[in-house]
Amino acid sequence: MNKPETRIQQRNRAAIMSAGLEVFSQYGLRGSTLDQIAEAAGLSKPNLLYYFRSKDAIYTALLEKLLETWLDPLLKLNPHGDPIQEILGYVHRKLTMSKDFPRESRLFANEILLGAPHIAEHLSKDLRTLVGEKAVVIKEWEAAGKIAPVDPYHLIFSIWSTTQHYADFDVQVRAVLGGIDPFGDAMNYLDTLFRRMLTPPKT
Repeated sequence: MNKPETRIQQRNRAAIMSAGLEVFSQYGLRGSTLDQIAEAAGLSKPNLLYYFRSKDAIYTALLEKLLETWLDPLLKLNPHGDPIQEILGYVHRKLTMSKDFPRESRLFANEILLGAPHIAEHLSKDLRTLVGEKAVVIKEWEAAGKIAPVDPYHLIFSIWSTTQHYADFDVQVRAVLGGIDPFGDAMNYLDTLFRRMLTPPKT
């Protein structure tokens, strides 16, 4: 049975994870080294290897933690709430995540672009199951006439693309807007976009 970690061990592990996020988000997995991560964490390389056996181990631990964070906004979609407000709430939570966690979003996006070699199983199981469950909820709302007809999977994909864009392509967005923070206007725009899409037609 493993002993619980001491406070110092917990702090060191958290420092390594934070440093890994910083280094991987800048240089990617291939361009990063254990020496860079150890330096960013304020630890020696041997000390770092006490907690994680390799660079890949840090990267995988980060991605698994990020996947939990990434799924959380969709988990909160309440089948008993007002359908349009629930979906808009999901849009808002995803956009807020892009604002608050841009490095995490880019790290996750890079993993997907590489074919998800470290988290493919999680995507095909955890993510697929959750999206399937919420797709059923959305179809039930549509069948009850509470939202306009919509393909639930492509609705969710659209929400991902329109919200994560502001993190994954932050440099491009700010260059086009002249450095203006885009999130306030983006929230209003996406609210209007999805509200119009989801409001049932008048009979």
